[in-house]
Amino acid sequence: MPFILMVGLPCSGKTTRANEIKTFLEKECSTDVHVISENDVLRSRNIDKNKFYLDSQKEKEIRNVLKSEALRILGQDNVVILDAGNYIKGYRYELYCATKNNKTTQLTVECVVDKDKTWNWNEGRPDGERYTQESFEALHLRYEAPDSRNRWDSPLIVLQDSDDLNKDAIKGALFDRKPPPPNQSTQSTPLSSSEYLYELDKTTRDIVNSILAAQKSSSPEGTLTLPDYPDCVFNDLPANLTSIQLAKLRRQFLNYSKLHPPASQSADPSKMAGLFVQFLNSSLSGAS
Repeated sequence: MPFILMVGLPCSGKTTRANEIKTFLEKECSTDVHVISENDVLRSRNIDKNKFYLDSQKEKEIRNVLKSEALRILGQDNVVILDAGNYIKGYRYELYCATKNNKTTQLTVECVVDKDKTWNWNEGRPDGERYTQESFEALHLRYEAPDSRNRWDSPLIVLQDSDDLNKDAIKGALFDRKPPPPNQSTQSTPLSSSEYLYELDKTTRDIVNSILAAQKSSSPEGTLTLPDYPDCVFNDLPANLTSIQLAKLRRQFLNYSKLHPPASQSADPSKMAGLFVQFLNSSLSGAS
């Protein structure tokens, strides 16, 4: 399933363009489209976006929420559009790796508008939806523009405010090319036998029990290494992590693994453990 990453500075028309692309794909390509909106997530959590953009920890948390939602939907027969600033190069690379692992095409769409014009547009917004001068300037300073020479930003379509949507380029980038092959190192066992399901269930349960045991003996906050899986390390493990949270995350990982079985030919518990710990690190990184 194709994935579209919107990129741009404040008030550069990302949401408008995302909706235009959604309408085009649904009407002219007969494709279901899901738009994951950063603004919607902030509103649903009653987060003031100006305070949000000046709080690096909160911003990291919301980025993880957006990424998790995108990965949850990836794999279905539709298109996902991530409507957010996505101005951090490393974050775009993470998303590229995720879509590559899911064997889907990805397109980066950058909205480029003159800074003075975007500020005028910002000033015309209703109260509560405007950027303050401080957050507006801060986002400009942080912005890491996409570069088509980077594989994680390519293919790249740049849209100025006066440009047409460039429908042919969008359609070609999404549907007329093959997705990049996933890295061999990220591929593990296909869901082809009860043995794999048993090993997956056992390995994830062992890891959860090890974390709970560490909580009882001492606070596991910070870095934690599991004796039975020395290559698996937890980073920034929250001190207030509960068994209910761990059980919920474990169920999510098991369900995802069943729906998206990796491609290796043997059930390797160490690889399963690494994938599960990576999933926990990503999911819990904004919870501390």
